[in-house]
Amino acid sequence: MNSLLAFTGPDIAFTDVLPLLIWLGTACAVLLLGSLVPRWPRGTWAAVTSVSAVAVVVQQLSKWQDIGTEGTGTALAGAVSVDRFAVFGTIIVAVALGLVALVTHDYLTREGNDGPELYALFITAAMGAQIMLSANDLIVLFLGLETLSLSLYVLVASNRRREQSQEAGLKYFVLGGFASAFFLYGIALIYGATGSTNLTSIMEGFAAGIAIERNDALLLVGIGLLLVGLAFKVSAVPFHVWTPDVYEGAPSPVTAFMASAGKVAAFTALLRVLVTALERRVDDWRPVVWILAIVTVFVGSILAVVQTNVKRMLAFSSIAHAGFVLVGVEAAAHAGSNGIASSMTYLLLYTVLVIGSFTVVFVVAGKGDGASSLDDFRGLARRRPFLALGFTVLLLAQAGVPFTGGFVAKFGVIKSAVEADSYVIAVAAMVAAVIGAFLYLRIMVSMWLDDTSGEMTLEVPRLAGLVIALTVVFTLFVGFFPGWLLDAAELIGVHRAAPVG
Repeated sequence: MNSLLAFTGPDIAFTDVLPLLIWLGTACAVLLLGSLVPRWPRGTWAAVTSVSAVAVVVQQLSKWQDIGTEGTGTALAGAVSVDRFAVFGTIIVAVALGLVALVTHDYLTREGNDGPELYALFITAAMGAQIMLSANDLIVLFLGLETLSLSLYVLVASNRRREQSQEAGLKYFVLGGFASAFFLYGIALIYGATGSTNLTSIMEGFAAGIAIERNDALLLVGIGLLLVGLAFKVSAVPFHVWTPDVYEGAPSPVTAFMASAGKVAAFTALLRVLVTALERRVDDWRPVVWILAIVTVFVGSILAVVQTNVKRMLAFSSIAHAGFVLVGVEAAAHAGSNGIASSMTYLLLYTVLVIGSFTVVFVVAGKGDGASSLDDFRGLARRRPFLALGFTVLLLAQAGVPFTGGFVAKFGVIKSAVEADSYVIAVAAMVAAVIGAFLYLRIMVSMWLDDTSGEMTLEVPRLAGLVIALTVVFTLFVGFFPGWLLDAAELIGVHRAAPVG
């Protein structure tokens, strides 16, 4: 009894976890009000979800300024990192949530549904992503991973009228369960080798020169299993096999969220674990990341070219983009490199591009997301010239054409690899970019030069059109004026503990 009375919890600065509180309150409100008062005006849940995303962005911009004056640190007894790296990642996730919520409204209207369930799942997935990217403890990271994953499993299988959606959800659930098991076993082995799951404590242990000769094999296997779990989430080859089927079968707004917020969470977690906890073991994990990056950019680019379904094309394209981000991760392993900044810049710009691209696919595919083959995009320029023009800009940006945000992203990661003297991986990325460009040209040729294969009328929902317009404008704006974003990215730093001894 005395021990219970003597227990004191950690001091909590609620501003450090305010995004989670905002989203938790929003999710509870959406579910509670949706169940008590079933009939709400259409668009209510999309508006509430988007407002919560905007509130998080505003709060995180304020937090960005506070960190500039107060410095980085941790919260919740060292379980959560408070730094600009986490703030930047949270802003990306919030942007993805806000844009996808708008598209989801049009999707549910088209499918004849309008309920709070999907929005609540999107919010809980965003919470899991935010926990992952700010976690300073492997157990907290695992909790965030499972929160994100379980929400996505249900979202993928949410279209009960479409058999492909059910099949995709089942595949993702089974394979994701295996990946989570690998990840959790890796945590157990790292704990056995180091005696801690806290990232800064693990780094302090390596910095202090703790002798772990007898546990070296245990640690290496743990790092390997950890990389397997996170490589599955980022769709790195050879852990990518789930991606095409799941992306094709899932509802288009869900696919957009998976390809954006899901990848942001996994990559930021990967960067934090490697750069913080395993900084002293860089020679162990850097060769693995180097191989994964090269294989991923080539396999994703080559297999994307031979697809005939636009959703599958973009799925393999997302695998190639994951390879480009891995180029930045490999560069981050070198001292003095700007690999972290270039990787985070790539994730932000890719998030905008992929959400805009899948929104166009959603518009063209029609009810049930059935018309997503390349033939369905034939003659799109004649039916909806502005829609085709917007998609063209997004495709050119993904190909890395100058004066677009995609060029800024690809140039950044390749430049960081060159500065780190990783010339082979930089050349491989450039060659893969050339191969991948053929994919985007195929879609553009089908839209602009082929005769129309469908009806001349094609309705573009209002909110979906707004999302496409916003993504196109942002892409072009960053392409012409990238300085502000690059300057902000240079300020990103992963929280590290003070040197031991």
